[in-house]
Formats: sequence, structure tokens, C-alpha cells
Amino acid sequence: MKKWKILNKLNTSKQTDDEIVKLLLENRGLKDKKAIEEFLNPQLKNITLDSVGIDKEQLKIAMDRIYKAIENNEQIIVYGDYDVDGITGSAILWETLYGMKAKVLPYLPDRIEEGYGLSIKGIENVSSKISGIKLIITVDNGIVAGEAVRFAKDLGIDVIITDHHVIDAVLPEALAIVHTTKMCGAGVAWLLSQQFKVKDDDSHLELAALGTIADLVPLTGANRAIVKFGLEKISRTSRFGLRELFRTSGIEKDILGVYEIGYLIAPRLNAAGRIEKAMDSLRLICTKDKVKAQNLAEKLELINRERQLLTKQAADHASMTVKMQDSLKKIIIVAHESYQQGVIGLVAGKLVEEYYRPSIVISKGEKYSKASARSVDGFNIIEFLRSIPEYFINVGGHPMAAGFTIETEKIIKFKEALELSVEKLLSGQVLTKTLKIDCELPLEVITKEFYISLKQLAPFGMKNSEPVFATKNVTVKEIKVLGKDSKHLKLILGENVSLDAIAFGMAELAGDLKIGDKINIAYNIDENTWNGKTKLQLKVRDIA
Repeated sequence: MKKWKILNKLNTSKQTDDEIVKLLLENRGLKDKKAIEEFLNPQLKNITLDSVGIDKEQLKIAMDRIYKAIENNEQIIVYGDYDVDGITGSAILWETLYGMKAKVLPYLPDRIEEGYGLSIKGIENVSSKISGIKLIITVDNGIVAGEAVRFAKDLGIDVIITDHHVIDAVLPEALAIVHTTKMCGAGVAWLLSQQFKVKDDDSHLELAALGTIADLVPLTGANRAIVKFGLEKISRTSRFGLRELFRTSGIEKDILGVYEIGYLIAPRLNAAGRIEKAMDSLRLICTKDKVKAQNLAEKLELINRERQLLTKQAADHASMTVKMQDSLKKIIIVAHESYQQGVIGLVAGKLVEEYYRPSIVISKGEKYSKASARSVDGFNIIEFLRSIPEYFINVGGHPMAAGFTIETEKIIKFKEALELSVEKLLSGQVLTKTLKIDCELPLEVITKEFYISLKQLAPFGMKNSEPVFATKNVTVKEIKVLGKDSKHLKLILGENVSLDAIAFGMAELAGDLKIGDKINIAYNIDENTWNGKTKLQLKVRDIA
């Protein structure tokens, strides 16, 4: 059981659908009429440079240089990243410039050989394959690549940075920096591509939505509009690669949502960059050849299965390492030479999920080691890591996720210093997993009409989580254990009404429950379709 935090109280005399939606909006900080209208009815036209905080002068310098490169037939490289955000952003910018008759090629670095972002090694590698490069445009990286930018300048290559990561103390000496932390990398690339006004390419909106969902940026403001309209485009996409991904993922729905993109599509696109070459995912997205799309989608499916196995092996090992320690520290740091660099971020996420502690997982190398960090609400991991720069060769990221390179011989001292420092910094309150509940609700309120009214708040994601409700003293009418491994709990609940409820991964509670018991539940409201029939269902988040 988690600690419950009830965010608001529903007036018993105001249990109408509209009043509950009003309360939900209030919980999300939306009180005035204009803010509510913009949230419920997002518009793409409201996404402006000012609204996301992109410097117009820097953007103009970038665009002028791109136009000049096209006019002079100069070789341009779109230098992306190997995750979904970087892949989709690179596809957007490459297709846009290619459509403008630019001499342009995309390049995604190798995670093991070149590492994250624009690097000296990456520039050397791309220059050895493609001669006469005059302009590099980064996507989803570059804001901390000062050394690499200087190296490029020494070679006579201009660099335009487009990025959304947190700025370091010193900015790279790039020709132009198109940057905001309010969007993901693909969002920045999409907004830049829109400025050229070559044509209205709707398919780029679906790629921007894909990157936005996969990168877990807040689904508010510009991001909310991109995802809302982008999901509509994704659901009817003509891109062979995406359609083949839907097939291999087993998606049968006509309308795709955040779940399908975030949990089924994104991991498959990410898998290539984690285990092999991210270029396969880029080729899949961009190909106009149906047979090639089929082959690439099948290849990604196999790579994703390998990724799942490697993640499980490393996560099991990391968790066992934590259990073998004398005590559970306020920050978890595990390092091993068997951890593949491509999965350490996923392993860190699983440790946070299991122990609710900021977690750092290090893939140990002979001389240098790569690390991924994931945090908990209330602890800015990138700010903390940047306060101890003496340990790192490089470091970058977000408040909730970061990565760095460290000399292997420094790992033990680094671990000791961090554990001591975080012990003083973090309170037990920050490390208590809290389930935020919008309000308590009588089950009688839950109707089809109410569910439809809730969907006004979609799409759900970071900073706009799916509404969570609580109901106390609910009668248990039926109990079943479901699933291939008998891991899930199916209940029928209520007295005056009967509602199906599914509690994923909670089958162990079946032995503690009996028919007629009164329980307190926290849940989301969803629909379930079975044998052609669709009915409301509670997705149980916690049972007390």
C-alpha cells in the first residue's frame, strides 16, 4: 500500500459530471476561464516561438545559414540521437530539408563507440564516411557539446544546435542555438521545420507526437496540442514503417492513444539504438518501400525481445545487489561490467519503481564507465550531479533522468560521496511513494456519460496524469485470479451498483480477500472490450 494524498474534496451537493471535471482541472492548476479553454481545446496555431521560449534571433541565424547551405549545395548533416525523440526529430528535419532540395543526410551516433550527443569521435566518423561537410544541425542534443562544437569549427564546419536538455553553465560556441526546455527534441525539430513553410506536411506532426510521448515531457501547452492532433494523424498514418510496427506490436485498435505509443511502439523503436544501430529505426520511419518496412519491423521485433531479456537479467542482478547490502541507502548506486549500456536507463527506472529511491546504474568499462540515473519527485538529479563535476568526464540530462561518463577507478569514491551527501539532503518524506488522488467518489457517479466527460482531459501523461479516484467501504462481490502467470486480480465491486475492477500484479491479495469484505480502493476509470462487448472497468491502483 502507498501513502494516499487526497488533492481535493468533492462537495456532496455537486456531484455532477461538470463539477467533477471542474475539480479535476483545479487539481491541475487550471482555474481561470482562459486557461481552462486553452487546455480543453488546444490549438496548433497557439504554438509560437514566444509560447515555448525559443530565441527568435537565434532561429533567424539558423534559418539563414540553412538557406545559404541549400543555395550553395553544401553538405548538411542532421546529427540526431539514438532514442525515439532523437530518431523522430531527425526524420522530421531530414525530410523537411530533403524536400527543400538540400544536400542533406541524417546521422545517428553509435551508443557504444561514440556515446550520446555530438562528439569528437562522432564528427570524425561521419566526416570519414561523408566528405565535404559544411554544416551540422543537431537534433535532441548538443547543448552541452562545447568541446565537439569547437572541434567542428576547427574543421571549418558550422554547427546549429537544436535541443531541449538542461543548459550547462557555459553554452557551446555554435553558430546558432535553437533551444527550449518546454518541448522535446522532436518538438523543437518540428517547430523549426514549420518555419520554412515549404508545405503543410501533416506526417511530421505524427512524428513530433511520437517523440513527445516517448520522451515523457509534460503534456501541457504546446506538447498537449502536438500529442492531441498528432495521435489523430498516427492512427491514420500512411507511413509503411509505422503501420508495420502496429502489426508487429499486436495493436488492433483503430484509434491509438498514449499507452499504445508509449508502451508498445516506442520500446521497439528504442530497441535498435540500445542493442544495435538506431539508423534501422530511422529507415523504418522514413521508408516508402512496403517490403523494406516489413523486414525492418520484423528485425526491430527480434531486437526488442533481446532488449527485454537483457533488461530483465540486469535488473534482477541489480535488485539482488541492493538486497545484499547492509541497509537500504537513500540513493541506489550499482555498477557491474555485465550491464549493457543500452539498458542501464531502463534498469535504473526499475530500481526506482521497486525501491522508490533515486537510482544510478553504471555499466563498468576497463577505463571509462557509462551511467544512467533516474530520480523521484522532489529530487532534481541533474542539478545534484552538476554540483559535483569533479567526478565526471561529461554529464547531462533532465531533473528526473540523467547520464554521465566516469573514470572507472573513481566509482567507489563517487558512490561513497553520493551516499553520504544524499543521506543529509533527502528526507524520508521525499522517499515515501505517494499516490495522488483527485478526490473521493461514490461508485454510483461512474457512468458511461461520466467517462466520456473525463476524456475531455486526455491525452494523459506527465503533468496531466490520468484522474485517480478513491472510494471507501466498497463491497467485494466476486474475486478471480487472471493472467497467463496468474498475476492479476479481477473483482466485481459495489452494492447498489456492480462494477468490474482489474488490479494488475496484485493477485497475491486474493488470499486476504473474501466475498462480502469492505475495502478502500484507489483507481482510474477505463473501458474494457471482451467478446465484442465494451463496458466500464476500474483499473485499481491500490487496495486498503
